Amino acid sequence: MNPPRIVIDNESSAEATIVRVDSANEYGILLEVIQVMIDLDLVIGKAYITSDGGWFMDVFNVTDKEGKKIKDEATLSKIEDYIRKSLGADSRYIPSRRRSVDVAAAADHNVIELMGTDRPGLLSEVSAVLASLNCNVVSAEIWTHKTRAAAVMRVTDKDTGLAVMDAERLERIRERLSYLFGGGDLSRGAAMAVSSGTATMHAERRLHQMMLDDGDCEQLQRQDPEQSQRPNVTVRNWNDKDYSVVTIRCKDRPKLLFDTVCTLTDLQYVVFHANIDAKDNQAYQEFYVRHVNGSPMNTETERLRVIQCLEAAIERRVSEGVKLELCTNDKVGLLSEVTRIFRENSLTVTRAEVTTRGRMAVNTFYVRGSAGEAVDQKTIDSIRQAIGQNLQVKGQPEPPDPQKKESPTWFLFANLFRPRSLYSLGLFMR
Repeated sequence: MNPPRIVIDNESSAEATIVRVDSANEYGILLEVIQVMIDLDLVIGKAYITSDGGWFMDVFNVTDKEGKKIKDEATLSKIEDYIRKSLGADSRYIPSRRRSVDVAAAADHNVIELMGTDRPGLLSEVSAVLASLNCNVVSAEIWTHKTRAAAVMRVTDKDTGLAVMDAERLERIRERLSYLFGGGDLSRGAAMAVSSGTATMHAERRLHQMMLDDGDCEQLQRQDPEQSQRPNVTVRNWNDKDYSVVTIRCKDRPKLLFDTVCTLTDLQYVVFHANIDAKDNQAYQEFYVRHVNGSPMNTETERLRVIQCLEAAIERRVSEGVKLELCTNDKVGLLSEVTRIFRENSLTVTRAEVTTRGRMAVNTFYVRGSAGEAVDQKTIDSIRQAIGQNLQVKGQPEPPDPQKKESPTWFLFANLFRPRSLYSLGLFMR
């Protein structure tokens, strides 16, 4: 009865394109709009949000990644079209909470969700198992935070290019991945869901949910020696209006607003008003929220949990290590091959984005040394020689240290305690 109204204004501001969205209010609708914008690679510099009285009115100042106004007519048309579709009656899909390893089937791919303890070489082992089972990874998002790792991967059958539908084969995939994440203890088990529907959740939102359910926010140390570099999150109550006011001050980065609103939504808080500003590499976000039951945060325990979960959400996507970009012809087993080279050069992946565009694989990896140390130029040269010149390095690796020598004691220690599953030994690779 009240279709959304979207207005794109390129005249009022000299610095940004202004997007105004008016629509009937509904829980989670703000996240839907922000999700569209980040998927279109838009940067939200400012935002003003109000949604009292069953109607929300949002104003976003957006630019492209280079900080310029959006002038491309095709992109402007997509902004309006995608936001309108995202606010449709059937646009939202909230999956059930799952456990450490899931395999769900859509028409053209399987979605595999992984959650477990992080360790050097884990992505390499997972990729090798999938390659050995004739599965091709067409896209993947991998995050690590503290000691935990989470991944959402879309895979297809190597021969058909479609989803794996055979129940016995899906069970083998689940068992072998569960073996990796359970440390060889199949009794710890994992749930498996197989559906014939095509709806799947946004991968980054799902990763936030998985890590939130896993409790990574509870691992944050309140007395961090680098506390000044941590996000500053506060919660206070505005009793006259029955709002809790959540204030965030931290270093700005891409997709920050998506991460914080995603977490508030998954914690079942409704944003009624917000003021968002990012300037000089610093971000300021202020949210006026209530729980879906209509109440503000009434206990110190509730306030502390919100603070910890927001801090974790901000830190999960902070990129640690050297950024490597690989754009090359796609082939089955490419991810397994690349991550094996990383592992052979004592590198661990802290975050990864794997995509396929037509016949090209476009992959981004953030890597550091297996003991957490910075990556030096000698190592970069070695992996580039193995992978090829299509590998681009973003950021400055450490210069080689002429005094640094390999420690045979450390090498022996690391190999003694390396997980000895059949997969890590490569016995299932073809």
